[in-house]
Amino acid sequence: MPKYLDPKADLTFKKVFGEYPELTISFLNALLPLKDDEQITSVSYLTPEMMPDNPLRKYSIVDVRCTDAKGRVFLVEMQTVWSEEFKQRVLFNASKAYVGQLKKGKKYELLQPVYSLNLVNEVFEKDIDDAYHYYRLVHEKHSDRVIDGLHLVFVELPKFKPQNFSDKRMLVLWLRFLTEIDEQVKEAAPELLADKDINQALELVEISAFDEVQLEAYERFWDGVRVEKAIIDDRARMMKQAKEMVGQAEEKGRAEGMAKGRAEGMAKGRAEGMAKGRAEGMAKGRAEGKAEGIKETAKRMKSKGFDIQTIADLTQLPLDEIERL
Repeated sequence: MPKYLDPKADLTFKKVFGEYPELTISFLNALLPLKDDEQITSVSYLTPEMMPDNPLRKYSIVDVRCTDAKGRVFLVEMQTVWSEEFKQRVLFNASKAYVGQLKKGKKYELLQPVYSLNLVNEVFEKDIDDAYHYYRLVHEKHSDRVIDGLHLVFVELPKFKPQNFSDKRMLVLWLRFLTEIDEQVKEAAPELLADKDINQALELVEISAFDEVQLEAYERFWDGVRVEKAIIDDRARMMKQAKEMVGQAEEKGRAEGMAKGRAEGMAKGRAEGMAKGRAEGMAKGRAEGKAEGIKETAKRMKSKGFDIQTIADLTQLPLDEIERL
């Protein structure tokens, strides 16, 4: 029987960092780009739901949301399945938290920075070796000129290598906690057990600390992750297949159009000049061939079960024309 649960799961992550302020302080100070005089000394939890200022706008939920004595806001998210939309959601949440500080009649200089820390359990920057990514508003040519306000940090957990952060002891320990501890671990590494904060976090994710209902919720979470990942993978595969089909159709249309255009151009050229006729005929034939090829592709995509909107996005054909195919 496993001794620990994976701390990356929704249940365990929120228990460690959403209920124990001292652990959250240690975690944030270790992973955020804070100077010595900017270290967090206390936090107060806020509701993870960030409500909109009117009912027609979206509200969002983050894993952990808190503020410190200076009024700075900290958002923490554990993302087990990557999608490109996640970056936009992070920016949206951070911007909402920043704007949400300013109540009616208050001055802009009262606004405090918002730090968004995002742990991602997949690789999304495949052409970059670094696991740690820090975004902020800087001058394009003069990086020392900064507009303070939004600080966005992404950590790709699968890329994490302790030796790359040898000068940051607590960052290494916390990321080792997230990447090494799961159901397969019978005994945590001595370095993790030796640190007071990490040891407490380990005790919190021991399987004995959860009741049967919580353990069932834990299993459902991972089932949902597997389903979500399968859906995203299938969608990516279908989009790739559709793009290949469109590319093949365009190539076929170009070839047919050039052949048709060449024939029409030569015939017309006898009367009006071969040069002019060839150009006009090839252009017309290419356009007609490409259009026919794209229609044929749309028809094939429709027969394979692609939804109408996806076909329209990829082929640029009107929805009503696709429906008539």
